[in-house]
Amino acid sequence: MSRLSRRWNTGSTFGDLTVLGFVLVQCLDGIFTYLGVKMWGPGIEANPIVSSAMSFAGLGVGLASAKLIAVGFGIVLHLRRTHMIVAILTAFYFAAAIVPWTTLFLLTR
Repeated sequence: MSRLSRRWNTGSTFGDLTVLGFVLVQCLDGIFTYLGVKMWGPGIEANPIVSSAMSFAGLGVGLASAKLIAVGFGIVLHLRRTHMIVAILTAFYFAAAIVPWTTLFLLTR
């Protein structure tokens, strides 16, 4: 096996599924945040880092940049084989972002 292929081979189904879940949750959070800000304005975003990025670069670019950076960090953790940290972050984002956005969208139908 070449050095490059060893570097990309994480060898863990749990790790692969975890990072895939992390990327999915980040994408969903990005979509939900975009829709929420379009519907209710920028004050609806609770994360000060994402909110600052959106006010500095605009909704699309700021949000996409924040999500790409988060995904990049998740991939770095995955490549360093710290899969449990990625799993905890995935669960945290699901509980702190996806569930609240989903609840908000469902309650305001």
